[in-house]
Parts: sequence; C-alpha cells; structure tokens
Amino acid sequence: MERVVITGMGIISPLGHQVDGFWDQLAAGRSGISRLGESRDSPIHIPETSAYQTRIAGRVYGFDGEARFGRKEARRMDRFSQFAMAAAEQAVGDAALQLDRIDLERAGVYVGSGIGGIRTLMDQQQVLLERGPGRISPTLVPMMISNMAAAMISIRFGFQGATLSPVTACSIGNTAIGEAYRAIKLGAADMILAGGTEAAITELSLASFGNATALSTRNGEPARASRPFDADRDGFVMAEGAGILVLESLSHAQARDAKIYAEVIGYGASSDAYHMVATHPEGRGAYLAMKAAVTDAGIQPGDIDVISAHATSTEAGDRSETLAIKQLFGDDAYRVPVTANKSMTGHMFGAAGGAEAIALVKSMQEGLIPPTINLDTRDPDCDLDYVPNIARPASLSIGMSNSFGFGGHNAVIVLRKWAE
Repeated sequence: MERVVITGMGIISPLGHQVDGFWDQLAAGRSGISRLGESRDSPIHIPETSAYQTRIAGRVYGFDGEARFGRKEARRMDRFSQFAMAAAEQAVGDAALQLDRIDLERAGVYVGSGIGGIRTLMDQQQVLLERGPGRISPTLVPMMISNMAAAMISIRFGFQGATLSPVTACSIGNTAIGEAYRAIKLGAADMILAGGTEAAITELSLASFGNATALSTRNGEPARASRPFDADRDGFVMAEGAGILVLESLSHAQARDAKIYAEVIGYGASSDAYHMVATHPEGRGAYLAMKAAVTDAGIQPGDIDVISAHATSTEAGDRSETLAIKQLFGDDAYRVPVTANKSMTGHMFGAAGGAEAIALVKSMQEGLIPPTINLDTRDPDCDLDYVPNIARPASLSIGMSNSFGFGGHNAVIVLRKWAE
C-alpha cells in the first residue's frame, strides 16, 4: 500500500483567490458574506424591494475569467469550470509539477460540482424564449454538465488517468479527496488533482432555497448571517468557489523532491438512508462516516486534535453533527476543538470540502485553529468546544474534516501534519 500526501493546493473563495490570503482571512475571523450587487463585478443584483427573502451570499468578487483565460476560452466555460481551472492551475504551480517529467497516464483528476452550470442553463433558456431555438449555443450542454470542470482540467494538463466527477451534493470535495486517496493508496495512480467547485448563486437558486426556508434572511448584517451552533441562527448562506489539492503517492513525491504539506491517512463514507434533504436527527450517518475514517486511519478518536465541522448554520444539521461527534468521541468530545469555516465562507456546496481541507492543512502547519465566528449565544443542544469568535493557538498533528450532503451523503477525511 502506498502512503498518500498533499503536495499542492489551490483556492478560489469569498475570502480570496490565493491560499495564503484565504488562510489569513480565516485566521483573522473575517466574513466573506456580503450583499448581492454591492460590487460592480457581481452579475446578480437583488434590490431591497425585491420579493427575494435572501439578498446576501458568499460571492467570489474580483474574478475575471476573460482576463485569466482569454475571451474565447472563457466563453466556453461556465463560471464553475472557470473556478475549478483557476484553482487547479494554482495547485499544479504550488506543487511545482513538471509535466514533461511525470507519467501522464498515471495522473488523474477527481473534481466534482453539485449543481454544475446552472447560470449557463438559465442564460440559454432566456435566449430560447426571446430569440428562438436557432440562437441557442451548441456548447450549452458541455458547458452545463457537472463533469466538465474535471474534463477541462484533464485537457489543460494532459492528465490521461482516470477523470471522475463525483456528485455527492455538499460532500463532493471530501468524496473526491477520499476516493483519490484510495486510488493512489492501491497503486492505481501516481497523482490525482482532487476537490470540488461550485458557482450556483443565481436568482433561481436563491428563490428555491428561500422558499424552502433554508437560507438566512439576516440581510441587514451579512457578516453575521452565518452562525453555526448559535441559538439565533436562521439558516445557511450560499457561497461559491473552488478548492483543489494535488494528492501523490509518497514515493512519487519523494522521487521528484516535492515539498509535502500533509498526509491523508483516513477516509470514511456512509449514507443516512433517511431523507432527501434532512439530516438524520441522531447523526447516524455522520457518525458512521467518522468512525470509518478513524478506523481507516488506524488511530483512536482520542488521537484527533481538531475537527473541521460541516456545520452549515442550520438548526437540525448543527445539532445532529454535534450528536455524531459525541457518539464517536465519548468523553473526548468535550476535549477536541471543533471549528466551522462556513461561519466565514458561507456554504460553498460542492467546493466546501476542498476548501476546508486546505484550511485544515494550513491550520496544522500554522498551529492555529480558525474560529467559529458569530457564536454569541450557544444553542443548549450544541455544547462542545467550537472555538468561538477568536482563533486559538494549538499543537495540531491530526485533524478530521466532515462533509455531509443532500440525500444523506457523508464523507470524512483524516489528515496528518507532515513532520518527516
């Protein structure tokens, strides 16, 4: 069995377009949530007088696809693919990969998106209604389908190994990382770019989630809207971006003298087998995925130094995750710090797992746990150590990252700080 390490990272997020800047914002406890339409480069403007209940989101501002990729290329990629490509280019550059010196047939891409090119679909539907079928773009379908981000990355770098686009809703990033870890561990690949991407902040999405009463309506205080584990939380905040990591076998990384950030040592996946959108009230599926990840890592729950929670800022979700942690960790549940990145980024859907894996790597490197901001009045049912409001210095060797998604999909990874 091969050991699997992380050698490169790339991020596009509401907190920045580079890993160090993203980390600095997290460590400082700054929110990336803002009112829609506040920036001139936002294609969505939801006025005060609109019927939309939610007018805030974790928007990626300052991202110019045409400037980055050229007008012709950018027009062939939906925003979710543009985010993925930009994050992948960062990760490949960070890993110092020399493409002419690696076996491209053993290099793969595992990058997924929960919703795919919804903006492209909406725009082309409008064209159909206003201008007729003869004006519909022939690239509509390839731009829209969720696998295209992985495909475009594969084409860009010439990676000819397995290229997959897992669709496990909001657990996509961890599913991609975990399945890539398994493939490399079993010797099926030397390296895989793994993570997730999402660009689903549209009028249609806001209306649907709003009508489901899933979104925060704290429009007057955007930075305080995402508040996991807080008694006054009123829903999650939609966000967008991409988080992609380079995973390699240890032998491959050492052969090319690569810098190593961390090691992936465990992965667990499960299903709630319960409901289309509601999490299991007792956190059964979450517990099973965490238990499987710890078992796969060959450690005990007490060896975990920090948990990066899924924690979207919904009443049922935060409570069930708390119950799952208690079930697995027992008395240690009150010892291990739990942090919720989504309090600052919002919920990046399919991109969340990749972004939060990057945050966990940085946290272990820097010896600092990012805070769970906006935790002012603790929910009595959420009584663990959530690192409220201020980052905390800590000696961190092993961290766990949780991701859960609609349909009851659960994916958990365990990372170890690289110290060899």
